[in-house]
Amino acid sequence: MTYQEATGWLFAQRRQGERGLSRVRTLLERLGHPEEAFQAVHVLGTNGKGSVVAYLEAAFRAAGLPYGAYTSPHLLDFRERIRTHRGWILEEEVVGFVAWAKEEAWPEPPGFFDLATAMAFHHFHKKGVAWAAVEAGVGGEKDATNVLPRVALTVLTNVGEDHLEALGGSLEAVAREKAGAFRKGVPVVTGARGIGLEVVREVARTRGSPLYLLDPLDPLFALPAPPALKGAFQEENARLAAAALRLLGFPEETIAQGLREARHPGRLERFLLEGVEVYLDGAHNPPAALALSRELSAYHLVFGAFPRKDVKGVLAHLLPKARSVRYTRAGEGALGRELGEPFFEDPWEALGEAVKAAQGDGVPVLATGSLYLVGALRGRLLPRFG
Repeated sequence: MTYQEATGWLFAQRRQGERGLSRVRTLLERLGHPEEAFQAVHVLGTNGKGSVVAYLEAAFRAAGLPYGAYTSPHLLDFRERIRTHRGWILEEEVVGFVAWAKEEAWPEPPGFFDLATAMAFHHFHKKGVAWAAVEAGVGGEKDATNVLPRVALTVLTNVGEDHLEALGGSLEAVAREKAGAFRKGVPVVTGARGIGLEVVREVARTRGSPLYLLDPLDPLFALPAPPALKGAFQEENARLAAAALRLLGFPEETIAQGLREARHPGRLERFLLEGVEVYLDGAHNPPAALALSRELSAYHLVFGAFPRKDVKGVLAHLLPKARSVRYTRAGEGALGRELGEPFFEDPWEALGEAVKAAQGDGVPVLATGSLYLVGALRGRLLPRFG
């Protein structure tokens, strides 16, 4: 089996039945419970999860720890999701895991995310990981990552309207699902506000989880170095990561180095194409789109999105500053011409036309709406920059 065949099989696996932990628990049991071998920081939230993991990962690396990081989705290669102090998981390790999973008989066929999560935890155990930063997929309580038994600290970045269908249909239900992953007595660091914070307070109190609320004036959330990731919204993510690291006992020098050295591709990532600034960002819900729109005064917009996303809400924040807009298909299964006109089936063609427009007025191009769109464009841009 080739790596392409293995990942093709993985992507084709669909969850059978309701969301929950039974499938991933069966996987991990047959693997000998690798999830018990390391301590974890569990990172939840509507936006900013991957950025917080990036800061934690960089700090673990700065501390010289054997670490793991698990994030989703990937931009170009499935292996981006599963990283340790030794680098990405190897292609042959993915193939080996898939070959094992295909041979097993499962009472409930595991879905893609169940399999990816079990693969990550199995890989962390094999590589001797001591600390892992683990990003939840969707929600919290019923997310496969919630099977972690040794969570030392939980970060809940924020609570916003995304995945409403899967998480109960209201902001309060989303907050309750995410807060459902809080562990009894385990500290929680959060930037939640409004009704989301009300739910978070209630659940934390019920479970005896010490709650630390983001406050830039609180020394716990101080930034000992400028965050490496661009965008004003990244300051909150950096403060949450810094607070988490302090609560875990990491020294200030290590925290500062982590903030300076974090890398998170596809988030306000800048390229220069034919003399035009091109920004790629994976914003795909209204809160993320609002934060992104505040970063640029004007832009030529390239936009693609998937069904079940609040496209109208996202565009409400993006269109006011757009000098022009080009819609495109973000990937397989993404929305097409129903997004609007002009529509380009090929994202690269859409980007090229936006660049031509930008050459006339010096305004940058912004491509956003989906991390899958970002991945498709980034894959074409990177070879041009070595």
